[in-house]
Amino acid sequence: MPDYDRQNLVILGGVLGLQLALLWFASTASGIVFVVAALLFAYTGLTVYALMHEAIHENLHSNPRVNYFAGCLVSLLFPVSFTFMQVPHEVHHRNNRTNHEMFDYYYPEDNLLIKYAQWYSILIGIYPPIIPVGSLLMAVVPGVFRLSPWRRARSSSIIFDDGLFTPAVIQRIRREVLVGIVFWVLVVQLLNISWTALLVLFAAFWVNWSTRQYVTHAFSPRDVRDGAWNLSVSPIMERVLLNGHWDLVHHQHPGLRWQELPGGGRYSRPPIPYWRQYLSLWGGPRPNTEAAPTALANVE
Repeated sequence: MPDYDRQNLVILGGVLGLQLALLWFASTASGIVFVVAALLFAYTGLTVYALMHEAIHENLHSNPRVNYFAGCLVSLLFPVSFTFMQVPHEVHHRNNRTNHEMFDYYYPEDNLLIKYAQWYSILIGIYPPIIPVGSLLMAVVPGVFRLSPWRRARSSSIIFDDGLFTPAVIQRIRREVLVGIVFWVLVVQLLNISWTALLVLFAAFWVNWSTRQYVTHAFSPRDVRDGAWNLSVSPIMERVLLNGHWDLVHHQHPGLRWQELPGGGRYSRPPIPYWRQYLSLWGGPRPNTEAAPTALANVE
């Protein structure tokens, strides 16, 4: 087993144990102790997503079957179907900074109310709970995503395509959602997790995750491969994010594992300060001044 594989599985096991321990601990705690547990859960959740992202790119483990099952396991902590996340993420890499993914800029004919609502729903954390719900809907009533609102919307029109969410893919999502439901029922029952702790800790994680989701793309060049930023963060956050702040390197070389991204940064654009970039997001979307790039046929 390559060292990267072993390291990733150890991190996955540690994060899984820590997340469940924090939920159990928060269920018996109150006051400042509860707040600390929620904050720790919010930040370890960023590592959960980073591990899931590695699995989506088949970089979590060199054995495809182990990679898939590890990806499904870590996705339980989001919680979401792994396949439901994997399919749109490939669409993201092929369509990055095209009009389908242009949340930070607007054209004169765009509805500004919708643009601002989309933008700030990401920044204040309204967006993440939609993902588990969407995963469940795809498993139970996939026809919902064939309705005209989804077909007409600029972003979702390229995601919920019949050619992507085939019957075989939907069956896989159904199995993953069923396993997820069983997993969380057992966790809540066996660890005696309180619903208050569960909801508050996941809300803290979702807000923390959501506010960071567009920071590496906002106001970057409108180029599919080069439309992202490398950001400078603290050494602690480098480990929490598993080098996810090297997002430009990741888009230029999606096959690199998280351990290899800093090395790739030597041949990419220098990082910009995280907080300067993050604070600029709160100014809202800006008028578009660049031509839209052409989507890629595939992700190399």
